[in-house]
Amino acid sequence: MTLPYPGGGLEFINALATTVSLSSVPTLAQDSRITYISLDRPIGANLEFATPAVNAAAVHSLSFRGAGIGIAVIDSGVRSVDDLRTGNCIASRIVYNENFVEGENTTDDLYGHGTHVAGIIAGNGKCSDNKATLRSRVFLGVAPEANIINLRALNAQGAGTDSSVLRAIGRAIELRAAHNIRVINLSLGRKPMESYQIDPLGRAVAAAWQHGIFVAVAAGNRGRDNSRGTNGYGTIGSPGNHPLVLTVGAMRDMGTVSRADDLMASYSSKGPTAGDRIVKPDLVAPGNEITSVLAPGTTLANTFSAKIALRSSYLREGTFTPGSYINLSGTSMATPMAAGAAALYIQKWGFSATPDAIKAALMKTAVKSFPRTSTYIDPQTGQLRTIQYDLLTVGAGFLDVRAALNEFAAPAFLGRALSPRLTYNCGMGRPGCVNLTHLSGSLFGNAGQLPDRNVWGTSVLWGDSLLWGDSVLWGDSVVWGDSRSQGYSLLWGDSLLWGDSLLWGDNTGLFPLSTVGGEGASGAAAIF
Repeated sequence: MTLPYPGGGLEFINALATTVSLSSVPTLAQDSRITYISLDRPIGANLEFATPAVNAAAVHSLSFRGAGIGIAVIDSGVRSVDDLRTGNCIASRIVYNENFVEGENTTDDLYGHGTHVAGIIAGNGKCSDNKATLRSRVFLGVAPEANIINLRALNAQGAGTDSSVLRAIGRAIELRAAHNIRVINLSLGRKPMESYQIDPLGRAVAAAWQHGIFVAVAAGNRGRDNSRGTNGYGTIGSPGNHPLVLTVGAMRDMGTVSRADDLMASYSSKGPTAGDRIVKPDLVAPGNEITSVLAPGTTLANTFSAKIALRSSYLREGTFTPGSYINLSGTSMATPMAAGAAALYIQKWGFSATPDAIKAALMKTAVKSFPRTSTYIDPQTGQLRTIQYDLLTVGAGFLDVRAALNEFAAPAFLGRALSPRLTYNCGMGRPGCVNLTHLSGSLFGNAGQLPDRNVWGTSVLWGDSLLWGDSVLWGDSVVWGDSRSQGYSLLWGDSLLWGDSLLWGDNTGLFPLSTVGGEGASGAAAIF
């Protein structure tokens, strides 16, 4: 047995990352000191309208800009670009850099994803091109004075492993006091391969949460996936499937400041979470064609050069040459909207702003006015498909930063902001078959401090706990009603997902089961 690094850097979840031979697994499985063994699985990873759309710009004038708040960006690295400097464009606001990618000895962003994400969080729109006074458009992040802690866990192709992300989360916990790290942004994930209760990624985000760090996670980009007959339901990634973290789906801001015309992004993953059936996403934010800072020469910049904004599009005297910004889409882009919002909330309410209070405030105040449905053309099949605006698609609603900052959630909320679970109790999809079940200790629900209708709204709830009061809204028997269908088995029949002994017999990385706060999570590869 060899150790790539002492202890694997995973002591914070009582775990060890190591390399073992396949032949040694049966012996290890008999060791009473080892509760669970998990593979070191692969993982991966426009502001002008988007920031006003979530009402962040409205609080900037009130001096809430994230000053002094540290946000750990666990991603492909963050390049020290101009817009991540102080207001006078002199000092970098990237206050710490560390690399966790084996084989690439750099903290620079070679892929281009992490820099774009950091710009959505904290770009100040002032420094790039040295033409601040000649701007016709300004791309301003949600928390434009926040500090960035760059914890590089994904390589030049946007790929990483569980262990690289785990070590980065552990470092964020260690550095929380030194750099006032109050927020972690995880615009990455993979398919869940086990229950959140035993997945090492879930245990790690739960540990960060219990150390007072708010964690925002991308929902995933599999909302068009109908390979198992679920119409994109049941596709939330890990660790976004953990009930503690805030899981963020993506909206399209339609290129306007107004939210009235905004629609769901068809690729945004939908709940419930596979196997555990946790209600996700928790809310949605703009994530489509988001203009944010560019890291030149990176993989994304070279691959999607047509997405680089021309200087003439934002400088009055700009040329028709590629500039300092690029347009990217995904729940990766929506997640930093929420991370930035959390920083602003913390700046206003200080240490009374616990992670649970922040999540509760963001969800309670999210805008819950949506159309019942919208349509889109599936780019793969060319078919017209319908998106339903239910709580498994939009969660608690559309992020509203100004409303959230006016919601003093702490210390009134004294429970855990645990997302609920769905239960299914009849053979046909009709009102009353699907119910919300709140996890023990949750501040949500009628027995908690926030009734369901106050969080998710009356448009998606009927009665006190029953969902889908309108049979038209949930008339899809393939997903909800027919126990003979593949979709039913995926969402409601655990044997399809968890019945394969290979999923439980992983052979790399040793992780005891004792969960942090009774929670955990996991998944398969992709940057979101």
